[in-house]
Amino acid sequence: MADPVAMETEPKVSAPDPYEAMPWLSLFDPGQPPSIMPQFQDVLAMFRAAVARAPERDAIRYFDGRISWRELDTLTDALAVDLVERGFQRGDRLGLYLQNVPQFVIGAVAAWKAGGIAVAINPMNRAREITQLFNDCTPKAVICHGSAYERVLAPLREAAGVHMPPLVYTTTAADFQTRNVPALFSGVHPRRFPETIDLKEALEGSRGRKPAATPHYRASDIAFLVYTSGTTGEPKGAMCTHGNMAFNGEALRRWIKLEDGMSILGIAPLFHITGLICHVVASFSNASPLILAYRFEPGVMLDIIEEHKPDFAIGAITAYIAMMNHPAATPAKFASLTRVFSGGAPIPPSVVEEFHRRFGHWIQPGYGMTETNAPTHIAPLERRPPVDANTGALSVGIPFFNTRAWICDDEGNPLPVGEIGEIVVEGPMIVSGYWQKPEETAQTIRQGRLFTGDIGFMDKDGWFYVVDRKKDMIIASGYKVWPRDVEDVLYTHPAVREAAVVPALDPYRGETVKAVISLKPGQSATPEEIIEFCKSRMAAYKYPRIVEIIDDLPKTVTGKILRRELRAKAASAAQ
Repeated sequence: MADPVAMETEPKVSAPDPYEAMPWLSLFDPGQPPSIMPQFQDVLAMFRAAVARAPERDAIRYFDGRISWRELDTLTDALAVDLVERGFQRGDRLGLYLQNVPQFVIGAVAAWKAGGIAVAINPMNRAREITQLFNDCTPKAVICHGSAYERVLAPLREAAGVHMPPLVYTTTAADFQTRNVPALFSGVHPRRFPETIDLKEALEGSRGRKPAATPHYRASDIAFLVYTSGTTGEPKGAMCTHGNMAFNGEALRRWIKLEDGMSILGIAPLFHITGLICHVVASFSNASPLILAYRFEPGVMLDIIEEHKPDFAIGAITAYIAMMNHPAATPAKFASLTRVFSGGAPIPPSVVEEFHRRFGHWIQPGYGMTETNAPTHIAPLERRPPVDANTGALSVGIPFFNTRAWICDDEGNPLPVGEIGEIVVEGPMIVSGYWQKPEETAQTIRQGRLFTGDIGFMDKDGWFYVVDRKKDMIIASGYKVWPRDVEDVLYTHPAVREAAVVPALDPYRGETVKAVISLKPGQSATPEEIIEFCKSRMAAYKYPRIVEIIDDLPKTVTGKILRRELRAKAASAAQ
């Protein structure tokens, strides 16, 4: 197994007294501790406990398909046997180049049973991204959809300078179900390739067999490599350890009070840290059924919720916006949900209020990142997070179990309550580093403390707020403008569906504020109307001077709006 990246010795960063006092403890229910002792130090042990606890319960529901915990154990044993017999060894990497299908979970557990490390790969990645990733982590094997192999991987076999995994398993999203919903499965057909291993045949060929060796893991051993989005450079593989993942999966279950038998809606992509921890690992922690739906389509997801009646959902706010604006959205569609959370991007308060008004559910915010194995902050289940009166930002919650968090200035000095600076977090969920990148690790993780690059503040009651990313700040005529401030106002306009604010070059102001928006179905507005709407609601230096209306804003597969694409477009238009 790869050793954790060694950290450079640096002066110890101390949290200021207000944080040592932990004012957020008053927000907990009486008697609820701020820390927990996790039951498991590795996710494979957590999985095995789920199998023993509820062997006949559904582990995965995939449209009309069902896989019990016992059957999932059998399938993962079979794949682990096949991997080992084909030369997969302890510490080898298995890439999961898949959508939200059962094969993702099967592959992850099989990798651990074979002594290896799983690698989450964005299924939207194309040749350039795949080449970077394969050359970085040199996987021994990869599981992918047949269509992805045909379109992306097969051509790379002949390309120079590409590490191609010697073992390529191909599969189809149509397996493990028979419904084949047209909105998702049109054009999805089994594909066979003589140079690849058919996953279904491999599972059937080794069915009933168990790996000869039973691997045991330390908390510090790497379970997953999860690649960051690469918005500031080449993607980096965050080394998520067994201890990181087991802790956060169990902590989330306890925090949201996920009771025995409650089911989880897999709305976030499984390759993303939210889906990986808050869907997959949380299901292991509670032996919960995990409901998967191949890929997000708002109408299909509404039907899935109505049919399978999940209790818990967490996903990008853009996914909730898409479902909320779908013509089939009714309170009955969301009736089963008792725990509705969102993470991955700041949440406009107006969206939370509209969702509650229409469907009766509050969307509870959370905050985390790949390097923290999902949440470090999250709103307690029964409490409504506040909106800051000065910035209009909705709080992202309070520090998670066993977590310390504070705000620092550009020199790393802690700042007092209410002041804006960089969010720093410390806790058992922080990754050990980036795969084979000690310099990048040392820049971001210092003595176990993660410097997030997110700008925010903490109020006197212990609630944290995210203002924006450092790199997204706009300086107009010397004034600092945080895009979030403007976007939150834009979301209050009745016609605005989605909004993103970026800088545009201006010969007089240096930079000026540009808003790119899409409109709700059946609504209309002009750029001039939007500008006047904002002008009457914010300081003169903040309101957008340019408004562009487009059909859909560009997004990552996880639902985050791609500001960087909009920034690049605005910059090229000014040249």
